[in-house]
Amino acid sequence: MSIRLPRPKPFRFSIQASSPPGGFTGTADDGVRWRELARRVEALGYDSLTIADHLDEQWAVTPALVSAAEATTTLTIGTLVWCNDYRHPVVLAKEAATIDLLSGGRLELGIGAGWMTTDYEQSGIPLDRPGVRIDRLAEAITIMKGLFADGPVTFAGEHYTVTGHEGTPKPLQEPGPRFLLGGGGKRMLTLAAQQADIVGINVSLAAGVIDASAGANATAEATEEKLRWLAEAAGDRYDDLELNTRVHLAAVTDDRMALAEMVAPALGLSPEAALESPHALAGTVEQLVDTIVERRERFGLSYITVGLDAVDAFAPVVARLAGA
Repeated sequence: MSIRLPRPKPFRFSIQASSPPGGFTGTADDGVRWRELARRVEALGYDSLTIADHLDEQWAVTPALVSAAEATTTLTIGTLVWCNDYRHPVVLAKEAATIDLLSGGRLELGIGAGWMTTDYEQSGIPLDRPGVRIDRLAEAITIMKGLFADGPVTFAGEHYTVTGHEGTPKPLQEPGPRFLLGGGGKRMLTLAAQQADIVGINVSLAAGVIDASAGANATAEATEEKLRWLAEAAGDRYDDLELNTRVHLAAVTDDRMALAEMVAPALGLSPEAALESPHALAGTVEQLVDTIVERRERFGLSYITVGLDAVDAFAPVVARLAGA
């Protein structure tokens, strides 16, 4: 069955980081190294620096993003992603709008329903079933978009009630920061198709951890199924969507098969399937460039996120493809 893809978009690349390079030292050097990282990411040609939202050892999202923005001039700052369950949408809308203003309109607003079991268990925040979390996220997005617009918001839903509240400040970007929603299941991707500007094609995180059980959902074939769900749900807005993928393994190597044989068992995949997965990139710079171009043609993926460990090694690929 043929797969309909959105209109092709120029390549963008981002670095996902949750702390300074080398981790925390408990000194002011942490802030210095974080700002140095932001400047390096910008200088190497990456479009954005993103941070996840977890309750383990990592930066808190809002101050980290503001610090990175103040250290740079053009770098997009973003969340991959804010967890909706950890804050009320009225509060998050105010934070997001303030960050957008302080950064000169450089915020990319990633938001998700929450998934990491340990966050909930350790904090005592109730972990509802996925459908409830996704329904709650859908209400939150409606509220936030309303608060970014002019006029008071009144909303009465199953999870939130807002009465006559005018969102202030307003974000610099109009009608607000671009929303990024990602997922690996049909229900979350349907919401993303209907509400997001950027859709992350992810592995399913229903298990609450990332381990070998996620492998089957990371294959090329699973990705094609996700694209069919997305196209069906997006309707007329599909062409405008930008498709993102989080690459969990990004390595520049002369022996990609040896690397695949080493890491594939942890992914629950064969080496061949691991190399074909949109969530892994391994090979020489030339091989990586060719693979990324091929994946845009096959899957529509144009916004590629890699981890902090790849920031320097992956830079030649960024130099070749960014904006193309």
